[in-house]
Amino acid sequence: MSIFTEAEAKAILDKVIKLSKADECTATLTGSTNGNVRFALNNVTTSGIVDNIDLGVQVAFGKRVGTATINSFDDASLERVVRRAEDLARLAPENPEFMPAIAKQEYKPTPTFDAGTAGITPEFRAKVAADSIAPCRSDKLVAAGFLSDNTNFFASANSNGNFCYQQATNMDYTCTVRTEDGRGSGWVARNLREVGRFDAGREIRTAIRKAKDSAEAKALEPGKYTVILEPAASAGLISFMMFSYDARQADEGRSFLSKKGGGNKLGEQVYDPRVSIWTDPWDAEAAVYPWDEDGLPREKMPIIDKGKVSYLQYSRYWAQQKGKRAVGQPGNLIMAGGDKSTADLIKGTEKGVLVTRTWYIRMVDPQTVLLTGLTRDGTFYIENGEIKYPVKNFRFNESPVIMLNNIEELGKPVRVGDDESPFVMMIPPMKLRDFTFTSLSDAV
Repeated sequence: MSIFTEAEAKAILDKVIKLSKADECTATLTGSTNGNVRFALNNVTTSGIVDNIDLGVQVAFGKRVGTATINSFDDASLERVVRRAEDLARLAPENPEFMPAIAKQEYKPTPTFDAGTAGITPEFRAKVAADSIAPCRSDKLVAAGFLSDNTNFFASANSNGNFCYQQATNMDYTCTVRTEDGRGSGWVARNLREVGRFDAGREIRTAIRKAKDSAEAKALEPGKYTVILEPAASAGLISFMMFSYDARQADEGRSFLSKKGGGNKLGEQVYDPRVSIWTDPWDAEAAVYPWDEDGLPREKMPIIDKGKVSYLQYSRYWAQQKGKRAVGQPGNLIMAGGDKSTADLIKGTEKGVLVTRTWYIRMVDPQTVLLTGLTRDGTFYIENGEIKYPVKNFRFNESPVIMLNNIEELGKPVRVGDDESPFVMMIPPMKLRDFTFTSLSDAV
């Protein structure tokens, strides 16, 4: 069993703190139960449940820091991991940017747990696979997908008297559907806290439709196009941009938020006034733990407000250097939008390209956040408010900063999960002008 109750977690953490002879000690206990089912070629290939629990101990003698981890919790094991951390700390060089353990904090719980998701059974996972495979098989299509469900907890305590504990759940589903000849591909994904809102039989129809419709792709000349990016297509670009919202990077001239001559662009107009992004750990659709990895309380706050930069992330060290207040690093990103669906945006488009998904995104230039990547799993040409035909996939070279200055219309935000992003995101479909496609790709 890898989910400890609050009392069980606190008992272990209190023991660790008492065992330490260092100047300070922080102990963190994390555990999870991860269920999964994977299918490919219209057959289930793997399934299972993985339980894991870890204790991490960090101690400091002055500015010398040592850390050690263990997954046994008897008294002898707890003693051993504390002494190991202390031995490493005595050997470590002094950290010139050392920050002491945080003081006691107050945390307001967030709605991260759902009993239904925590109670997912192997039978439920098997049904998700069956509901995904059966309609594809009957349509002579080929499905490959993955369902993962997760129940986890996070608990931490330190020698200054701080303590936190909370549980969370999450489920993530993706499925790619291909035509038998491999020329058409469709994709669908859902990321939710509550499994009761998920229906694989309904979701798979999106991937089936796109697989069928994308089989006879035509080549379209690379260039600048009006595009409609579905939420999953823009999420990766925006999360890349948010890595640059670090105050130190900006102050030291290493990001697009650096000002010429020094300083940063906090408070400046950088985007279209329709762009507003904020973080709110208590958001009902995208709740996250109410603390960050340092134990700092997260807050509801604007990041971009009507196109102006309203927030930069100050580490505790950099905040001390600059006389700023350090707050918990955001765990979610929520972007303002409208009420329209992707289909509604298509109806209002004279000519353009619909992008289902982007992938293999890489940074080209940090100073402008110029990114490169590829479209995949359903790219279509739009004319007079209708999808006319599928087009071959493109490589793009685009900056999300420029992208968010070329907005024509925003749709209704939806929750998006991204394996490469640390954020839970609520992102709208976007209609953008002058999106840059640089070359064609024969991959589907």
